[in-house]
Amino acid sequence: MTTYVALLRGINVGGKKKVPMTRLRELLAELGYTEVRTYLNSGNAVFTGAEADPAEVAGKLEKAIAGEFGFDVACFVIDGAYLRRIVESCPFPAADLEGRQLHVTFLSAEPSAEKFGEIDTASFTPEEFRLGEKAYYLYAPAGLGVSKLAVELARPKYVKGLTVTSRNWNTVKALLELSAG
Repeated sequence: MTTYVALLRGINVGGKKKVPMTRLRELLAELGYTEVRTYLNSGNAVFTGAEADPAEVAGKLEKAIAGEFGFDVACFVIDGAYLRRIVESCPFPAADLEGRQLHVTFLSAEPSAEKFGEIDTASFTPEEFRLGEKAYYLYAPAGLGVSKLAVELARPKYVKGLTVTSRNWNTVKALLELSAG
């Protein structure tokens, strides 16, 4: 059995695309997954399953959500080992930062170092970002809500054709703990 982490994109924000976590847990159980837990109300779930391909799991979950709620939700499904690599590979001193200052944006494919290399990082100081494995890390000392670099990183020039979703470091760490059992 593999432990999976599902990151649902853009639900329960501003009263749109409401997906109650109780019903999400039920949907995952109906799909045959076990040890289903959710974290916060923003679409984070941890569960176990027999599939070997996280993309297959994501497809099943997306279809179930569309059938149940009548709208599409992009679902990132990653395994616990990948999440551990994301945490262990953090290029910033996470232990010295507040969780709201550090974010991971998960990408549906590897980021283009060439495209992201075009960003004039000096103009966003003290904010910084670093590319990771199908992700990028963002240090935003004043928080994501006021980050100018976050706005720049989300421009189509850099993420066109990719599905993206972000989580703050507190959430990433909590999901890692949940996925570790």
